[in-house]
Amino acid sequence: MAKKAVATLQTGNKEKFVKVVRMVKSPKTGAYMFAEEILPQGKADEALKK
Repeated sequence: MAKKAVATLQTGNKEKFVKVVRMVKSPKTGAYMFAEEILPQGKADEALKK
Protein backbone atom coordinates (compact mmCIF):
# COMPACT_ATOMS: atom_id res chain seq x y z
CA MET A 1 0.00 0.00 0.00
CA ALA A 2 1.37 3.41 -0.93
CA LYS A 3 2.18 5.95 1.74
CA LYS A 4 0.51 9.33 1.56
CA ALA A 5 2.84 12.26 2.14
CA VAL A 6 1.17 15.00 4.14
CA ALA A 7 2.91 18.33 4.51
CA THR A 8 1.70 21.47 6.17
CA LEU A 9 2.45 24.76 4.45
CA GLN A 10 1.81 26.93 7.48
CA THR A 11 4.28 28.46 9.90
CA GLY A 12 3.81 30.11 13.26
CA ASN A 13 4.00 33.65 11.85
CA LYS A 14 0.53 33.52 10.18
CA GLU A 15 2.02 33.77 6.67
CA LYS A 16 0.30 31.33 4.32
CA PHE A 17 2.23 29.39 1.73
CA VAL A 18 1.02 27.76 -1.47
CA LYS A 19 2.54 25.14 -3.74
CA VAL A 20 2.90 26.33 -7.34
CA VAL A 21 3.29 23.68 -10.06
CA ARG A 22 4.17 24.86 -13.58
CA MET A 23 4.80 22.98 -16.81
CA VAL A 24 8.18 23.91 -18.28
CA LYS A 25 9.45 22.83 -21.68
CA SER A 26 13.01 21.49 -21.62
CA PRO A 27 15.22 23.35 -24.10
CA LYS A 28 17.41 20.28 -24.52
CA THR A 29 14.88 17.56 -25.32
CA GLY A 30 11.65 19.46 -25.93
CA ALA A 31 9.82 17.37 -23.33
CA TYR A 32 7.64 18.98 -20.70
CA MET A 33 8.62 18.86 -17.03
CA PHE A 34 6.88 20.01 -13.88
CA ALA A 35 8.57 22.69 -11.78
CA GLU A 36 7.29 22.84 -8.20
CA GLU A 37 7.84 25.73 -5.79
CA ILE A 38 6.51 26.60 -2.35
CA LEU A 39 5.96 30.36 -2.16
CA PRO A 40 4.18 32.89 0.05
CA GLN A 41 0.60 33.37 -1.08
CA GLY A 42 1.19 36.95 -2.26
CA LYS A 43 3.98 35.95 -4.67
CA ALA A 44 2.15 33.04 -6.28
CA ASP A 45 0.51 35.14 -9.01
CA GLU A 46 3.85 36.74 -9.84
CA ALA A 47 5.51 33.33 -10.22
CA LEU A 48 2.80 32.07 -12.57
CA LYS A 49 3.30 35.00 -14.96
CA LYS A 50 6.83 33.82 -15.82
